[in-house]
Amino acid sequence: MDGANHSVVSEFVFLGLSNSWEIQLVLFVFSSMLYMASMMGNSLIILTVTSDPHLHSPVYFLLANLSFIDLGVSSVSTPKMIYDIFRKCKVISFGGCIAQIFFIHIIGGMEMVLLTVMAFDRYVAICKPLHYLTIMSPQMCIFFLVSAWMIGLIHSVIQLAFVVNLPFCGPNVLDSFYCDLPQLIELACTDTYWLEFMVTANSGFISVGSFFILIISYIVIILAVQKHSSAGFSKALSTLSAHITVVVLFFGPLIFFYMWPSSSTHLDKFLAIFDGVLTPFLNPVIYTFRNQEMKVAMWRVCRQLVSYPKIS
Repeated sequence: MDGANHSVVSEFVFLGLSNSWEIQLVLFVFSSMLYMASMMGNSLIILTVTSDPHLHSPVYFLLANLSFIDLGVSSVSTPKMIYDIFRKCKVISFGGCIAQIFFIHIIGGMEMVLLTVMAFDRYVAICKPLHYLTIMSPQMCIFFLVSAWMIGLIHSVIQLAFVVNLPFCGPNVLDSFYCDLPQLIELACTDTYWLEFMVTANSGFISVGSFFILIISYIVIILAVQKHSSAGFSKALSTLSAHITVVVLFFGPLIFFYMWPSSSTHLDKFLAIFDGVLTPFLNPVIYTFRNQEMKVAMWRVCRQLVSYPKIS
């Protein structure tokens, strides 16, 4: 028992989403289509922002980085889930499971910070437009981005510190399609009451706190605009509605996972699919739906990509 983590478990077995062939087929088609659409949509946003000089501004810089993070969200667990749907034996190695947890939490921490920064960006743009480019300078944007990476990394390392030395001495079946802390901790051969509390405190309370801070920030922005200009209220509300929608889509499943981890596994799985498959697809749609400048630029890039083989 002197191993690094005192573990005799070398792999974990997923129960998956369903044993019904019909449901498996629907999930396979649904997940595959949304995964490809998400990868294409977010990649197109990144390509558009980087290639179009008109979009070299703080708001689009942050949007491109959110799309980059969403590429990671889509890729952490979705390909494995799609690959495993029709397989009878769904397994993942111990190291693979730890890697999934690491990337889930580093990406989640980064997106949490980036959504907060995007709320600050909208506050400055709407409430302090004359100082916008001074406050949201390129140096400040880089600082925000580096901070998001560092906070995400620290958050993920702290989460791994909770589980990497846990003893796993027998049970290795996860009623899920991916690895995360609440399910993994339940398999440990030791009393995990305080560990579950620490995970809830680190992920659940942070998620709830960040969510309410963001919602309060958007309410402050809306009230400030309404106070100074009733004409600009509808425009500001239209601009912020996309941000608020993305915040709710991101934080809703997270809060449920970590604040009520003992709830229905079927609901957990549905929310996990929603968070890992549907949300990364919806984010680019939501942010570009009412943004005429972004839609024109994306259409221009698409035409260039289509015409490029003909030119060659």
